[in-house]
Amino acid sequence: MKIDDIKTILVIGAGTMGHQIGFLCAMHGFNVKIYDNTLEGLENAKKRIDALADKCIAKKQLVSDSKKSVIDQIHFFDDLETAASQADLVTESIPEDPKLKAKIFSTLDKICPKHTIFTTNTSTLIPSLIAEATGRPEKFLAFHFHDIVLTRVVDIMPHPGTSNETIEIVKAFAEKLDQIVILLKKENFGYVFNAMLSDLFKSALTLASNGVASVEDIDRAWMGVMNTPIGPFGLMDTIGVDTVWKISDFWANQTKKQQLIANATFLKKYVDEGRCGKKMGKGFYSYPEPLFSQSHFIGSSNKQ
Repeated sequence: MKIDDIKTILVIGAGTMGHQIGFLCAMHGFNVKIYDNTLEGLENAKKRIDALADKCIAKKQLVSDSKKSVIDQIHFFDDLETAASQADLVTESIPEDPKLKAKIFSTLDKICPKHTIFTTNTSTLIPSLIAEATGRPEKFLAFHFHDIVLTRVVDIMPHPGTSNETIEIVKAFAEKLDQIVILLKKENFGYVFNAMLSDLFKSALTLASNGVASVEDIDRAWMGVMNTPIGPFGLMDTIGVDTVWKISDFWANQTKKQQLIANATFLKKYVDEGRCGKKMGKGFYSYPEPLFSQSHFIGSSNKQ
């Protein structure tokens, strides 16, 4: 198989990253199929893709005249077998649960063509956890995207059984998407950037869950010293508080460490209240004009 054989991309999961990856692929000329198991998820993805296109136009990543033709290359499905029948490459962005990911890939192995390459956009897991369940471990690796409006960096993380051919094809595919490839030499939980980011989140959550400082002041400390436009809790809102909670809860259950359990419990309160972040209009902050984006934020104090 060669890079020129990759024409149809199947995106599994229409959420925060799935709709972005699908749009990016369409923007670079690929035929895209987005699958989600709910019609609501697909309808939300359509709205978010339209808004994403406008953001890319504003940032001169897309010519306005091309918006309709790009979006027309994206097709939406709630039937997995129909969506998967002609896929050349699969990218999966479903919740951070290795059993759930293993199940979907096991199903895909039965319905995708034999040549189809499988990739997971997992943020924190390693591909060897689910490689055997894919039925084609040599054609499987982790291929991780960040927010496509903010960065062009992608991570490629093979497992020991990934073939060199698969690595080279996915690398060439990423380059066709005009991405900057970070190719890992060995498996690592959280890749490179996310490994560093997860420690920042852990520290911020520990401070908040232990009552050391408010969410706002923790962000002020980071933003004020590092001179950044956003702090750790603002970042969690952008990623999705529910996503951060699922990751935190997974590791809390794996390690049984009390502090990680406390951090997950702290996040769960927000999730239960529907405060899942920017995508929901509220998380640690309220959107579209969060407090941290206002000019007086660094100089003000709002202890809770």
